[in-house]
Amino acid sequence: MPADTFTQVLRLAKLAREAGVDGVVCSPQEIEIIRKEIGKDLLVVVPGIRPSWAVAHDQKRIMTPSLAIQKGADYLVIGRPIIAAPSPQEAFLKILNELSDS
Repeated sequence: MPADTFTQVLRLAKLAREAGVDGVVCSPQEIEIIRKEIGKDLLVVVPGIRPSWAVAHDQKRIMTPSLAIQKGADYLVIGRPIIAAPSPQEAFLKILNELSDS
């Protein structure tokens, strides 16, 4: 990720914190920089989460659930791998198993 992107992400995250916002939404690639520079007092919501068995579709900046949690994500947004699955319940349980195995 270009340095300018990191600078902008940090600028916006700091503004959010100063404004009293409880959290931010960011790509998986930005979790670590937010945690490093701002700490744990800001919630981090992360879309673009794809289990190891799911296809990326149109998402370019993806990460597995376990890696996103390791990097410091508080909430994961996992849409298509669950709702587009033949059995959303089985897909959800498969994700939980993947997380428990990590």
